Amino acid sequence: MAPTCLRPLLRYRSFAILFFTPLLLLPLPVTVPTREAKCAYIIIIMAVYWCTEVIPLAVTSLMPVVFFPLLGVQSSKSVCLQYLNDTNMLFVGGLIVAISVEQWNLHKRIALRVLLILGVKPALLMLGFMIVTAFLSMWISNTATTAMMVPIVQAVLEQMDNTEYDVTMMEQATGQTNTVIELQEKNVSDPTSVQVISNGQVPDDPRSSEEKKMKKRICKGMTLCVCYAASIGGTATLTGTGPNMVLKGQMNQLYPNNNDIVNFASWFGFAFPNMILMLVLAWLWLQCSFMGLNFKKSWGCGTERTAKEKAAYNVLKAEMKKLGPISYAEFNVLIMFVLLVLLWFSRHPGFVKGWASRLFPDGEKYITDSVPAVFIALLLFILPATKPKFVGWNSSMSDPEQTEEDIKKPFLPAPLLDWNVVQRKMPWSIVLLLGGGFALADASANSGLSAWLGHQMTPLGSIPPWAIATVLSLIIAVFTECTSNVATATLFLPVFSSMAESVKIHPLYVMLPGTLSASFAFMLPVATPPNAIVFSYGHIRVLDMVRSGIVMNIIGVFCVTLAINTWGRPLFELDTFPTWANSTTNQ
Repeated sequence: MAPTCLRPLLRYRSFAILFFTPLLLLPLPVTVPTREAKCAYIIIIMAVYWCTEVIPLAVTSLMPVVFFPLLGVQSSKSVCLQYLNDTNMLFVGGLIVAISVEQWNLHKRIALRVLLILGVKPALLMLGFMIVTAFLSMWISNTATTAMMVPIVQAVLEQMDNTEYDVTMMEQATGQTNTVIELQEKNVSDPTSVQVISNGQVPDDPRSSEEKKMKKRICKGMTLCVCYAASIGGTATLTGTGPNMVLKGQMNQLYPNNNDIVNFASWFGFAFPNMILMLVLAWLWLQCSFMGLNFKKSWGCGTERTAKEKAAYNVLKAEMKKLGPISYAEFNVLIMFVLLVLLWFSRHPGFVKGWASRLFPDGEKYITDSVPAVFIALLLFILPATKPKFVGWNSSMSDPEQTEEDIKKPFLPAPLLDWNVVQRKMPWSIVLLLGGGFALADASANSGLSAWLGHQMTPLGSIPPWAIATVLSLIIAVFTECTSNVATATLFLPVFSSMAESVKIHPLYVMLPGTLSASFAFMLPVATPPNAIVFSYGHIRVLDMVRSGIVMNIIGVFCVTLAINTWGRPLFELDTFPTWANSTTNQ
């Protein structure tokens, strides 16, 4: 009865949120006509729109361009500069390289090669899927990785299931034949019993209900491991997922003199071990939850490959065969990808001088991670996709028509990337979402809202810092289940920064756990695109994802708390309150 009554109201839900939210909040800037209140007014409206998605996230992100200048919070020039700053250019450059990897199917070749090396025992197969998915999502989008991996998982599972069915049917047929022969020999006088068996109907699926349940559980575990590994893998690199870029951009906005403390190398040093730990614990949890810890059965200790495993191996081998030998374009993309990673790591390693300071005067001051990203992106539009043919002026005239055709061709063939492909595959909405977040952070700092928030949070100084970080991680992990992870990080990180300044702890001590926790969307299909892709294949129910996701969230928060209190401390000097944070507060 209640849903029927509420149905007319739900029709007007979007309209009500869109128009009544600004009206209900209007007393705030009217009664308190300060820049802080006006900035808070716009931020709260954007938070409501982002959480409810009454208009697209990217469209909501454009609101600061209009309303900050109109309300006198910040000039239009200052706001617009935030939408394509250094961090966004790093994101765009990284995405262009990722698009080239997808375009030439290099990610699929890497995935299949690793799976063939690791093997097809159930436990190893799941581990293989998780390792490959996590590695790929470090460099290309989580959504693209999941969309590529799930069909491979599906094909392997279907082939294993078909082979198991065929083997069971053969065993049953053999068993029935043997039984008939024995009965004929032992009991010739009673032909009716033989007749019943020999004429018995063969069931559609002879496997026991226990075997069917086990198959369903394996399907659930194998598909869930892909979306979980995609979310975990994206946390390992600075360009792996949106929240990481939000942290990088907001650190530069809020603390311009932070000595580039968050760069590709320092983030990788902190987040990669955390990713490995989370991946192992997630794998153990999914093994326990869906397959059981039967080492002989799952690992195949001391056993030969079964027909199912051979079938799975053959599927992977057939997929690899379809790709053929590595092409000239794939090889070029691989070289560019490796070069970009090396340039990122060696720009400013920390323990020695990087290439930026060695090769260029004041390189550390002028060169950031966006420079190598965009440089490699430019090369992808120049380097050829096929090997250039060198045709001399005095080439042999054995085939005049062919020679004339070769001469007419341009020396450089089509490049590795075409702009139309990039334009189609580039997630421009995320670029705008990041820009909107940076505009909010900049306006919060300049209007005095951040300082006001920090002052309100001074009483939190009596709570141990590790407890603050843990509680904030849990809050973000829950909040990100129903809101975009980029929007979640955008809304909360400036608040965490203000809180850290007020209680005199290192800003990264609370901002790092908050950033990583924004990627822990494990519980709901709508929480993140990888979850939605896996859910669409129909192997899992919402309840399955919720049950597994709750434990995954606990694992994530535990790992982040451990990381921030162990290797994170010396890496970012988290035990001291930095001077660059103090100077920002006093500005």
